[in-house]
Amino acid sequence: MWKPPERIKYAPEPGAWPTRIEAESSLWFSPIRIGPLTLTSRTWVPAMVPWRSNEEGWVTDDVLDWYEQFARGKPGGLVIEATGIRDIPSGPLLRIGHDRYIPGLKELAQTVRRASEGQTRLFIQCIDFLAIRRRPDPAKFLDRFLVVTDDIRAALGMEAADETAIRETLKAMPDAELDGVLDARQLESLRMGFRERVGDTHVPHIRDLPGVLPDLFADAAQRAQEAGIDGVELHYAHAYTMASFLSRTNDRDDGYGGSRENRVRLPLEAFARVREVVGADYPVGCRFLTEDIVDGGSGVPDSSFYAAEFARAGMDFLSLSRGGRFEDAKQPNIGEAAYPYTGRSGYECMPAYISDEFGPFGRNIEPGAAVRKAVRDAGFETPVIVTGGVHGFEKGERILQEGKADIVGIARQALADPDFFLKVRAGCGSEVRVCEYTNYCEGLDQKHKQVTCKLWDRKELDAPGVKRTLDGKRRTTAPAWAGPAA
Repeated sequence: MWKPPERIKYAPEPGAWPTRIEAESSLWFSPIRIGPLTLTSRTWVPAMVPWRSNEEGWVTDDVLDWYEQFARGKPGGLVIEATGIRDIPSGPLLRIGHDRYIPGLKELAQTVRRASEGQTRLFIQCIDFLAIRRRPDPAKFLDRFLVVTDDIRAALGMEAADETAIRETLKAMPDAELDGVLDARQLESLRMGFRERVGDTHVPHIRDLPGVLPDLFADAAQRAQEAGIDGVELHYAHAYTMASFLSRTNDRDDGYGGSRENRVRLPLEAFARVREVVGADYPVGCRFLTEDIVDGGSGVPDSSFYAAEFARAGMDFLSLSRGGRFEDAKQPNIGEAAYPYTGRSGYECMPAYISDEFGPFGRNIEPGAAVRKAVRDAGFETPVIVTGGVHGFEKGERILQEGKADIVGIARQALADPDFFLKVRAGCGSEVRVCEYTNYCEGLDQKHKQVTCKLWDRKELDAPGVKRTLDGKRRTTAPAWAGPAA
């Protein structure tokens, strides 16, 4: 992952922990309405991809165990990982693109309800993503995958040569010389791996996305509703399809790109279709970016506009993230795909303990506050959720008290200690396993390995009932908290 050049090392700073009475009387542990639903507290665990499903996208026993551990901590809201809305292979990621997934998701909803004693509301993050290919072996790419165009022939001065000669010439050239022969997209496919873009409107299935995606999202939301999941979070963030429509880099010329009004059009149409299908009494919101953090990408003025439009359309909550884009991803190894959390935008999404003068904690709070202000200035009270480096009670409570958010979530801190909220609310904050922000977990995610935390994944490995990861070296869930000392 990219690191700030300052390379300043930070230790976690959770601050003072509250007593049980202080926690119970706090804003963070007070209830809040999300559309037709009431959360028992303003605490939230956002979506994290744990690589616990299988190639078919089923809810496995490991998936159930993963969410059960967070539910025992009784957050107000818990979001199921990014779940694919298409019925297509997507590796060991959850899917919701067919009715056959409903029974498994229903069991997941029941598991969370039981483990949290009804205190946690469960949401599912619904995602669409475009095709991305692994970085190819250069010789194979030039031999088999590159389309030999007239422009390539002209650049080589080989207009009359046969295709085999063209390919052999290209393979013999030093890599740097290919810059003068291949165009930007061809070079990207060679050096990074092919990646579809929402602006590729010459490709029929990309051109037709506005006609296809609203129904796919709506069908997914309807399945979530049937499965007993409490609400839906539309994934409009990071490197994926809907975020790419929102991004200022979206240059489609069909009314779905260019201006802010056009870029937000499809996300609004998808939401409208979802609302039409699930009705007004089912919570639907979205997760989107305050800032893209890439050259030519969207910033806070854009996200503030989008937030007001989402609120105006009737979304029940707005969850904010930042960065995590493909545009600045590092070059992957041959045979691997680009990972959108390796560049600066990826760092801003998941900042680590090696940072700059600002530090890794709370980098999205002020941008989030600006977005929330835009929603309030537009006349809406839609709850705004912020996350990002919060790992102590004082910080979470202060964000709420200062009106910078309505709900505060924790992701990596929740992974470090799934019982975080339970411990803090019980006045046992001193027992919290505090995240060190080494991004050990992110490294596992990048390698598509089952995600765990280094603070607990090798503890009590031989204890009864402990399940291990596929490599047999780590436990799959954190040790359960025994509760307050008598």
